[in-house]
Amino acid sequence: VGLRTEGMFISLQEPSLYTVKAILILDNDGDRLFAKYYDDTYPSVKEQKAFEKNIFNKTHRTDSEIALLEGLTVVYKSSIDLYFYVIGSSYENELMLMAVLNCLFDSLSQMLRKNVEKRALLENMEGLFLAVDEIVDGGVILESDPQQVVHRVALRGEDVPLTEQTVSQVLQSAKEQIKWSLLR
Repeated sequence: VGLRTEGMFISLQEPSLYTVKAILILDNDGDRLFAKYYDDTYPSVKEQKAFEKNIFNKTHRTDSEIALLEGLTVVYKSSIDLYFYVIGSSYENELMLMAVLNCLFDSLSQMLRKNVEKRALLENMEGLFLAVDEIVDGGVILESDPQQVVHRVALRGEDVPLTEQTVSQVLQSAKEQIKWSLLR
């Protein structure tokens, strides 16, 4: 699809719901803590890690929030020892990508009780995976309200099957059930 105007050729992209190409969280050495790619721009892990190193080297010393890199739009934010990235195509709306980034960061901030740093994140990776799945699915933005994301993650966290619960969780649940049966 294109449009000719006095010798210039302007390419028009078809609108698409697939706005997010990847979500990354790197530590302050540029090593991957979390990465979810939604298309085949970087099909192998080797290519993904090379891209992540490149993106980290270009962004970790700057205070800006956006970069164009390898034909992609990258929005990012840092917190203590973490770097959060949301990546879209070069023609993607930066505000949409920033909404995803802010939703992810604010959701994690609430889930980690404002302690958004590497150790706390590593201890709550399950919550991170659930939050990302609530925000973006297959590159399509589903949610941009951190309150809704945190609420849904909490609901999904309660649905843990008995076989995956820790002994202390099972005992706590049993104590609550006994307490409520005695109070009736």
